[in-house]
Amino acid sequence: MNKYIFIFFLAVSSIYSTCSYTFKDVSIPAEVKTAKVNYIDNRARFVNPQLSPQLTDKLRQKIISQTRLTLVNGDDAHYEISGTVTDFSVTTSGISGQQASSNNLNITVHVIFKDRLDEKKNFETDITRNFPFPASTSFTDAQNQLLGDIVKNVTDDIFNKVFSNW
Repeated sequence: MNKYIFIFFLAVSSIYSTCSYTFKDVSIPAEVKTAKVNYIDNRARFVNPQLSPQLTDKLRQKIISQTRLTLVNGDDAHYEISGTVTDFSVTTSGISGQQASSNNLNITVHVIFKDRLDEKKNFETDITRNFPFPASTSFTDAQNQLLGDIVKNVTDDIFNKVFSNW
């Protein structure tokens, strides 16, 4: 009987110990009430005309749905986020039998964050992501297939860089 009680307590304690991780999601000081997201301009060598509007819109939606901030268009926003797509290109990532077997769609967004209440928190950074795809897929087909993942992942990276405290 003692053996079963021990196993029960061991199982319960292991369940609780694996569930004890916590992350700080969004870290926004109480005095910050508004944010402005400027249009994310695309100045990359190759321009996907859907990328900039989708990135801008997705970032705005994420801020509305996951923070208490109000989006504004004026220059008096407490937080201001700007960005520029600086790279949207393809590189070979794998070779098999002297031929490309896989490629990466590379994207870099230069992000500028301004905190008008605490200028020490202002920053500029590059967010870079690589999205693999088979070399047998054309660049046009790859960017069309990967656009949803690109927008989601890059938006998440920008959001986390600005609002997460971990």
